Amino acid sequence: MSLQTSPVRLVTWTNQSWVALGTTVVLCAERDTAPQARGMVQHELDAIDRAASRFRPDSELERLNRSSGSWVRVSPLLLEAVQLALRAAEISDGTVDPTLGQSLIDIGYDRDWQALRPVDGDLDQSAVPGSVVMHRRRGLWREIETRADPPQVRVPHGARLDLGATGKALAADRAAHAAHRIAGSGVLVALGGDVATAGPAPATGWKVHVTDDHRAGTDAPGQTVSITGGGLATSSVAVRRWLHRGRAMHHILDPRDGQPIRSCWRTVSVAAASCADANIASTAAVVLGRVAADWLEEQALPARLVGLDGSVRLTGDWPL
Repeated sequence: MSLQTSPVRLVTWTNQSWVALGTTVVLCAERDTAPQARGMVQHELDAIDRAASRFRPDSELERLNRSSGSWVRVSPLLLEAVQLALRAAEISDGTVDPTLGQSLIDIGYDRDWQALRPVDGDLDQSAVPGSVVMHRRRGLWREIETRADPPQVRVPHGARLDLGATGKALAADRAAHAAHRIAGSGVLVALGGDVATAGPAPATGWKVHVTDDHRAGTDAPGQTVSITGGGLATSSVAVRRWLHRGRAMHHILDPRDGQPIRSCWRTVSVAAASCADANIASTAAVVLGRVAADWLEEQALPARLVGLDGSVRLTGDWPL
């Protein structure tokens, strides 16, 4: 009797990074299939940009916003993005609200992030406008209507959608799965603080360093964790800050008044079954403030919440 052994396949992983959708894209894939995987990622990012960008006058989303009050024929991709935004609002009871597009414009976020005047240095919540007058019509998202065949959306008259948060997470999920299909191996795609995976992970898992700013290195304050699947998202009020009329602004808004939220958390990271689910939870947690940890526990989601003073609160089975 003779024994036959299969040749050992040595896997070499490679990281590639570039800029798209106003943020940093990171692709981790097997070296042999990385070019094909990158092509699929770029295809998905281009598609979501054409469908759901608030900064392209020729995007489907802007055409939809200009036609508020009327039914508009849309692509299946934009319909998926709108339905995900509505699911986020439903899950979070309106805490993650897709009808804040006009509020973002009002506080100066009317162009691509890279074109804004950034605010550097430590986070100063006293420089962020407080929630004083509750003048927004809450629950407007409940009036958004969709139809599947053919795909159509109707935005309430005068409303303006912004799909920035959930749209980016959707793009990460779609890009990771598309790259995995063509590569046939495990893939990680990160869009800023939104991380999506598809296929088998490396033997040691996907290593992700969670910190305030995804652009910082692994030596930045934070924690390195390992995930074997699903997604991970980080939301923070300490980055994406800019000056508008002499005041510091950030992009996570209070749905009650459309102003930057004055949260007790500077950064929240959540792991979930998908990047979209993780993003919904991390954004909602920042807005929910002091009740966020209890809410995350109720959702059975592992999370790491960092307070303004640097204190850390963990939920679920997030590692110590």
